[in-house]
Amino acid sequence: MKHAEDPFASGTTPHILLQLHRWFDRNVLELGRELRLSYLPPLMVYLAAGISGLTAIVGTFFVKEYLGLSAEFLAALGFWTMLPWALKMPMGHLVDLVWKHKAGLIYLGATLVAVSLLIMVGLLAEPRMMGDVMTAEKWYVLSSLLAPLGYVLQDTVADAMTVEAVPRVDEQGLPLSDEAIRLGHTTMQTLGRVAIIGGTILVAAVNVLMFADAESLDTAGKVAVYLDIYQLALIIPAISAGGSLLAGFLRRRHMQQLLAQGYTSAEAARLIDVRAEEPPPVNWWILGGGLAFLLFSVVMGLAAIPFNEEIVFAGSIGIVLFLMLRLTRELSPTARRDLLATALVIFVFRAMPGPGAGSSWWMIDVLGFDQSFLSRLSLLASTLALLGMFLFRRYMAERPITDVIVMLTIAGAVLSLPNVAMFYGLHEWTAKLTGGLVDQRFIALIDTALESPLGQIAMIPMLAWIANSAPPRLKATFFAVMAAFTNLALSLSQLLTKYLNQVFTVHREVKDASGAVTVPADYSELGALFITVSVIGLILPLIAVQRVRAHCRDSNGSAP
Repeated sequence: MKHAEDPFASGTTPHILLQLHRWFDRNVLELGRELRLSYLPPLMVYLAAGISGLTAIVGTFFVKEYLGLSAEFLAALGFWTMLPWALKMPMGHLVDLVWKHKAGLIYLGATLVAVSLLIMVGLLAEPRMMGDVMTAEKWYVLSSLLAPLGYVLQDTVADAMTVEAVPRVDEQGLPLSDEAIRLGHTTMQTLGRVAIIGGTILVAAVNVLMFADAESLDTAGKVAVYLDIYQLALIIPAISAGGSLLAGFLRRRHMQQLLAQGYTSAEAARLIDVRAEEPPPVNWWILGGGLAFLLFSVVMGLAAIPFNEEIVFAGSIGIVLFLMLRLTRELSPTARRDLLATALVIFVFRAMPGPGAGSSWWMIDVLGFDQSFLSRLSLLASTLALLGMFLFRRYMAERPITDVIVMLTIAGAVLSLPNVAMFYGLHEWTAKLTGGLVDQRFIALIDTALESPLGQIAMIPMLAWIANSAPPRLKATFFAVMAAFTNLALSLSQLLTKYLNQVFTVHREVKDASGAVTVPADYSELGALFITVSVIGLILPLIAVQRVRAHCRDSNGSAP
């Protein structure tokens, strides 16, 4: 008698579906089940950070259509907008010192973001009135500098709020196990990344809807859409401020629950607050040095001194390296070697230059990518980034970070080839060959689908490296210094991008108020720029990995 086949036997379709369901439950649904109400305040701040990209597409078109800023200037401006993230180090210590007033810091950050958005609203709604005060270019620069200051302040507080959000006691005041607390921290950090990426997906969807009819709009219609998006973006500071209000409400509610259990006010406060009642002593190496450097950066930025950006970068990297060397004294020689080697590899990888604003202008002017299509690209990229975070999370944990960097470097170089090929007419040849199916938009969609998870994957090993390398008694300080170091790599990337835009000049068409062309479009050198960026981005990280591995072998160790 033939026995019935086991529907879940290995290799059968039901078995595969069961395995997929288990994977989805373990990697996605489990996060939802572990979500706690106390996690929402920092998640709201992270969500606001994700939504901050709402104005990115509008900003690109606003600069192209209304401002006479060169690609070189925009690359330099990008350097200054990245600098506040390097100053997260003294900001982190400042947050520790005034933790009782963290709500005020969230509100200050939200105010800076709101002012930045209101400047852009004014430029679109009342350009003449704004122009009477100063030029549109100066207003735009001010707006661009205010926003990152607000976001980095809020992000610094939110990072610390994630520690506070994970409870140490249950509703009856009984202590939770160490395993439960560790699980809570892991879930909190994972949900933080999901909130940020979820915000970008929401933003991309809104842009798709707002720019649905962009091709048929006249100039006045486009300005109206731009204005609507900037006004809608004012919800960003409202969300982060709402997270702070919710945190205060939840703390008061938990206090009332513990008081009802018979605890005194002092006992309840000690059970709820993760931090000590007294603030930590001032560390002048971090706070004083960081604040002095901030003043130095502002003075250098306002002064008309040659190479001021380079001087600021050199000063900042010098300060951070000094603090890194002091902190690594706490580690064993082997751990210190691995940490510094890993830091070098990550720094080089993140410091690679990009083509700059000229790439976006070329896509708009030559390839014909409008606001609607760029919005769809953004939605696709954000969605796949979220998927990539889940798909490659185990790979990130199991492979050495040097292997991850090599994989990302090679993948990035390969995925840069479609832009190079389209500059030299690949899309025209494929469109003729396929009856218009495989055109520039088709190629861009496929390239974006493959490339979009890479940025998120690159963040995961970096964050894990920072968290795992820190000595237990120096977690917060160590994280701030290492984060500042890796963020400075992005500032160097902007500087290198500026240099390449000086060598390979790219000009978009610029018109005066009468509509006459004052600067003709010139994208003739963009192909050489694309190739140079791809070659540099491939060779330098691989050299860094090779040197690190050789150094580790010479030291009778293994590569990190």
